[in-house]
Amino acid sequence: MRALLFGLSLVFASAVWAIDPLPFADADQEARFRVLVAELRCVQCQNQNLADSDALIAKDLRKEIFDQMQAGQSDDEIVAFLVERYGEFVLYRPPFSGMNVLLWIGPLLIVVFGGIGIAAHLRRRARTSVTAPRAPLNEDIDW
Repeated sequence: MRALLFGLSLVFASAVWAIDPLPFADADQEARFRVLVAELRCVQCQNQNLADSDALIAKDLRKEIFDQMQAGQSDDEIVAFLVERYGEFVLYRPPFSGMNVLLWIGPLLIVVFGGIGIAAHLRRRARTSVTAPRAPLNEDIDW
């Protein structure tokens, strides 16, 4: 039983080790840090945010964010620095701008054009559907 509890404690403790312990000044600063790393994407993992990633670059970026927070940078300045360095890819919610328009309206366009295509196909199919001709009755058969 003790071995089971020890094993479970190791499993659950690993979640705590995901973000390196950093010397935050207060709880507000830690909350701000957690929000920032949750909103930024790991440039190596691509489908994980910085908080969840175990990649070395994510660890470095978390440290960079912490250092910039200690230097007095605002959240917008930190995000602008990371976007300048790594591109808008680091943002989970990229801004609605020139290159990202297709990302924002692409799914809507797919649904609209898909619906138009399906409707056109069904109309064409309804117009061209011909009932199969009936076979002539054979009058020579006596029942």
